[in-house]
Amino acid sequence: MPEHTSREQQLLEKAALYMPGGTGGNTNFPAELQFLVKEGRGSHIWDVSGNQYIDWLMGSGPMILGHAHPAVVEAVVEAVSQGSTFFTTNEKAVLLAEELVNAVPCAEKVRFTTSGTDACFQAMRICRAFTGKEKVLKFEGGFHGTSDYALMSVSPSAGLEFPQAVANSGGVPKALQDLMLISQYNDLETTTAIIDAHHRELAAVIVEPLQRVIGPRPGFLQGLRDLTTKYQIPLIFDEVVTGFRLSYGGAQGYYGVTPDLCAVGKIMGGGYPLAAVMGRSDIMSIYDQSVTASDDFVGQTGTLNGNPIACAAGLATLAELRKEGAYEKLRSTGSRLRQALVDTCAENGVPAQSSGDDAIFDVFFTNQPVYNYRDGLAADAQMMSKFNSGLLGQGILKSWPQKFYPSLAHTEEDVQRTIEVFNIVVPTLRN
Repeated sequence: MPEHTSREQQLLEKAALYMPGGTGGNTNFPAELQFLVKEGRGSHIWDVSGNQYIDWLMGSGPMILGHAHPAVVEAVVEAVSQGSTFFTTNEKAVLLAEELVNAVPCAEKVRFTTSGTDACFQAMRICRAFTGKEKVLKFEGGFHGTSDYALMSVSPSAGLEFPQAVANSGGVPKALQDLMLISQYNDLETTTAIIDAHHRELAAVIVEPLQRVIGPRPGFLQGLRDLTTKYQIPLIFDEVVTGFRLSYGGAQGYYGVTPDLCAVGKIMGGGYPLAAVMGRSDIMSIYDQSVTASDDFVGQTGTLNGNPIACAAGLATLAELRKEGAYEKLRSTGSRLRQALVDTCAENGVPAQSSGDDAIFDVFFTNQPVYNYRDGLAADAQMMSKFNSGLLGQGILKSWPQKFYPSLAHTEEDVQRTIEVFNIVVPTLRN
């Protein structure tokens, strides 16, 4: 168990005093495992007390090159020396928009924002403006940020009948429940029935092509594409996580299914606050006051939209990902760690289902296959909490409750040490 210096303990007490729950809202570790990050380099982070952790969380995904990558640091330092932000359109934003259009199959036009939450929210909003309709279909358990619409049926009980939505956060107006329809991920039959019945009301369908760590079953994404095309309903891929992770073209490039719009974030900003909504020119024209009727025009002002520092970091990150062998290395690292986790669970009689993709994965502690959110509810959540705590106590950080994010910075030594810790922690899970 990592030990804390008096300095770190004092800072943890200040965090509890000045911040709700003592955190920024992203993580909630057990009291005995709480720590404060001071710095990160490559695949490791250090807390204020000097304890070192192998980081498989990687900022929740954006640090695919590792922390403080030299090329990104150099690009950011140069950009900072030229000014922090301008509000007006800047050179680096234009260059990054060009690269995004070149890389992502659906992208014809790009509008920058500062978070994945806002990118998903904007995508839904412009589809409402474009179609003149108000309802959006999403999938149970799918996370599209923290807007009021997105927080519908993120973590509901299994008793609700589709397509009924339920708010999973305080402060969300109940009136919005009627504007969101809910289906089951990987269930094309249920989704078809809902869309057949409600297509005249639907402004869009939004989906994580790989939902959290649950991969799409063969034919599901293409079936969804065919169904939305039939009714001329815009299809939105939330690629905030999968963009530039599953492939340079994102999940849509990897799976070969092209949506009408997508939201991207995390990796494309190189670890800085940057995201974007992009897609078909006719839908994106809703942002262009010169070609859109005033009643349909969507204004989208943001002080830091397309911030030049963030765009510089994004350009540097994407340049590294274009280098030969980048994705092969990423997947090789993920594959070895993923297989080792499955093998260790099997050797110790711990029920586990591998889930996700080599580039982003975890296990569900259950004997049954997991194809959707409700399948995942049957997994042993207490065992997952014990697993995560055990890893962190041994200096291995991952996303809570689920997700390992391999990076290009992770070394063979990182993989071997993590496997050693699997062999320490997994045998304790049945106790």
